[in-house]
Amino acid sequence: MSTRIILADDHKIVRDGLAALLAKVPGLEVVAEAADGRTAVRLAREMLPDVVIMDISMPDLNGIEATRQIVAEVSGVKVIALSMHSGRRLVMEVFKAGASGYLFKDCAFEELASAIRSVVAGDTYLSPKIAGVMVKELATQSLTDTPVAFSVLTAREREVLQLLAEGKTTKKIASLLHLSTKTVETHRQQIMNKLNVQSVADLVKYAIREGLTSL
Repeated sequence: MSTRIILADDHKIVRDGLAALLAKVPGLEVVAEAADGRTAVRLAREMLPDVVIMDISMPDLNGIEATRQIVAEVSGVKVIALSMHSGRRLVMEVFKAGASGYLFKDCAFEELASAIRSVVAGDTYLSPKIAGVMVKELATQSLTDTPVAFSVLTAREREVLQLLAEGKTTKKIASLLHLSTKTVETHRQQIMNKLNVQSVADLVKYAIREGLTSL
């Protein structure tokens, strides 16, 4: 039986390249592609894949939040995160969200194929290159970092923050999340209070710094 895979990346050329390479590997089958995190969640619910290969920086819903939702809602699915970022906090949050693997986007295809085999077998895969970066960070940084978005904001507040940072209006956010505009406004105020920021511009800077959006 083939391992069913969903590719989630906002760059079509990346999805096309991965799909072409995966098609050459016996036992691997790409069943769907997504250009944003929200679509990836919907397709995972519909297609019930074995593996989702997930870009971390995507519009509408970033890869970390998409991973959290997919793992919570789709039984048995494994998520492998692909990213250009190697910061310890970000990697930790990806695994806290339920991912089973984490690789650099510039890794060799053979490493991705190996990671797929590992997670399907029930193991966790962390690129040796990323592990090395994390060890260096741990050696030079204090473990008592200042609170980050993933610890001070709720999952819903993080969704609202990303959409605000991407320039979505209150009305548009309400429509996307099936909320009232008043509820979105309340979330925005709570986010600003928790983060102690005074403007949407500051929210945008914060969202970019914390990896919630790549804008």
